[in-house]
Amino acid sequence: MTKAIYQPNYWHYLTGDFLNRVHPRFRKAIKILMAVVIGALLLAGLYTLFEDNVLPTLTRRISEMFNYAG
Repeated sequence: MTKAIYQPNYWHYLTGDFLNRVHPRFRKAIKILMAVVIGALLLAGLYTLFEDNVLPTLTRRISEMFNYAG
């Protein structure tokens, strides 16, 4: 007697079929989490690109705004 050995097929994860296999109640939550993670990565990338240009000007403007002595 031969036993069938289970061999998982991961191709459906690569073909974009993953969200269709998830319960409809959780699809929106997964999409929101994906958007948050992608947005955070995008902001981190922009921060590292423009750190030298934006932050010194920003800190100077904030210190000028709260300088009550002048």
